[in-house]
Amino acid sequence: MPELPEVEIVKQSLDKKIKLKKIQRVVVRNRNLRFKITSEFEKELLKKVIKKISRFSKYLIINFKDNTFCIIHLGMTGTIHLIEKNKKKEYTNTSFYQSQILPKKHNHIEIHFNEFKIIYNDPRRFGFFKLVKNRNELFKIFKNFGPEPFSKKFNLQYIRKYFKGKNKNIKNFLIDQKFVSGIGNIYASEILYLCKIKPFKKGKILSIEECKKIIYFSKYVLKKSIQKGGSSIRDFKNILGYMGGFQKEFKVYQRENLKCYSKNCKRLIKKKYISNRSTFFCSACQK
Repeated sequence: MPELPEVEIVKQSLDKKIKLKKIQRVVVRNRNLRFKITSEFEKELLKKVIKKISRFSKYLIINFKDNTFCIIHLGMTGTIHLIEKNKKKEYTNTSFYQSQILPKKHNHIEIHFNEFKIIYNDPRRFGFFKLVKNRNELFKIFKNFGPEPFSKKFNLQYIRKYFKGKNKNIKNFLIDQKFVSGIGNIYASEILYLCKIKPFKKGKILSIEECKKIIYFSKYVLKKSIQKGGSSIRDFKNILGYMGGFQKEFKVYQRENLKCYSKNCKRLIKKKYISNRSTFFCSACQK
């Protein structure tokens, strides 16, 4: 599943291309996504002008000039492809995961503009499109989400208060969207390695210094991944032909039985499952 950095790359790609454009046609080929596409979807989007594309957590938000919105979640396998009329491009994917070119199957939604169209592809159909009537409704949808790592609200006071009295381990806290929004399995392992904190450690027993490290390295890892264009787990490229480069920076993720990068550490990276999610760590460096 794409995490915050990968969704941010999609957001940036779309904002450059469809900002201030008017929707000319909408085609729904399969309404059975995670939430069924309504029969009014095409009509409600037609002729809307896009003000900008924004993002919260792992969600894309199309902001329209009439102050309505469309939330897009990519689920496990969703991708957005950009197809230009009368111009064949080698790469159509707006990000760096799944297929770099438009697959022949599972193209569920097409949104047409004058000179190009965007196509939503999703083999497993866990993603969704949701139309939102106003900003108050948009706020209600995200009201139970925790702050993003970049938010000023994600601070020491917030973390210490949230951890108090809870038995959950720190790895599960980091991937819990009610605690902090946007971090997933890949980046949680990377953050905890840099913090030198074992993923099994209970959040409530973390020291003040460890909590400060969680704040700092959450920002650091996600910012660095965005700068590197996200993580291309499989060497795919985006519409500009560039490949996400953060996978080259992985310290622990997918490095099971490989030597730890820390100086003077001779241990191998271990892999264990926490709540059925793969977790990578160094048993010597992480305490």
